Amino acid sequence: MPGVATPANHGRQMSQPVDRKGRGEMNKSMISVTIPVFNEQESLVHLYERVAEVLRKLDRPWELILINDGSTDHSAQILDELAVRDSAVKVVHFRRNFGQTAAMMAGFDYAQGEVIIPMDGDLQNDPKDIPRLLEKIDDGYDVCSGWRKDRQDHAVRRNLPSRIANWLISVISGVRLHDYGCSLKAYRGDVIKGVRLYGEMHRFIPIYASWHGARVTEIPVTHHPRAYGRSKYGLERIVKVLLDLIVVKFLDRYSQKPMYVFGGFGLVSLLVSAVTALAALYMKLFMSVSLVQTPLLLASVMTLGMGVIGILMGLQAELLTRTYHESQDKPTYLVQRTVNVDQKHRLRKAAS
Repeated sequence: MPGVATPANHGRQMSQPVDRKGRGEMNKSMISVTIPVFNEQESLVHLYERVAEVLRKLDRPWELILINDGSTDHSAQILDELAVRDSAVKVVHFRRNFGQTAAMMAGFDYAQGEVIIPMDGDLQNDPKDIPRLLEKIDDGYDVCSGWRKDRQDHAVRRNLPSRIANWLISVISGVRLHDYGCSLKAYRGDVIKGVRLYGEMHRFIPIYASWHGARVTEIPVTHHPRAYGRSKYGLERIVKVLLDLIVVKFLDRYSQKPMYVFGGFGLVSLLVSAVTALAALYMKLFMSVSLVQTPLLLASVMTLGMGVIGILMGLQAELLTRTYHESQDKPTYLVQRTVNVDQKHRLRKAAS
């Protein structure tokens, strides 16, 4: 039924075997283009026409998934009309505005393609770059990120903060990309299906993918000036991005071993407590300084409490982590691919 979107492959996880396809097979794989929409009524028809024109020329199956993120203008009606007009168009309507990350997550959940391409709905991304992204995926990359090298936004309010944020993200994550904020990217479906997104974390997907063994690259893409409406984001987004980056880094390093961070903090606090207590005792015995005349004793008590709390938090986090993995049957490893008997015969034949 045109326009009715249903979640695809909800149970599929990144830990499943990944079947790497050759160039000929990937060229026929299905493409899912996902676009979050929030109050973009002026651009929707133009957006559909431009995307559909590019996808029809690819000679491969495709679908266009439009996520209405609680728009308050006439976007919902226009989206429904597009879904009725074209059976390849699927529309998901949110009950209210949940934000770009949630809308992008819904697009991934409802996508059925082997390759998923998210992009913005404001006409600043150019659909003509989609074939170039697909070429990189066909070449064996798991993620191809767009780089708005000649970005058509305000130099001070948008471009400068974005460059600083991109540099910080690259340094902290170790994944070197010029433009994390560009929505136009291409992902293999088996890489993206296991990722769950919160906050403003959609921009960190290449980091998640790279940390899980994916091959990541980027290409310069066209960026157009905004034709309709105004940007939904301001400078406050930088603070959110930096805070989310701290969360991402913590989850990468300590999600399987939370005791290392909480327990480490607790042990350092206990060490500080012991040192300050000994210093206070030394001043009392050898310098005739009353304990009420120095803050060392109070500092010792406070850091003792912090140390105990830190270790208890680490133990609790360890129990929660183990309970989560065991109750959900979540493995602590990720499998890229497996080789069965038939594949062994093919590999031996190819080697000979």
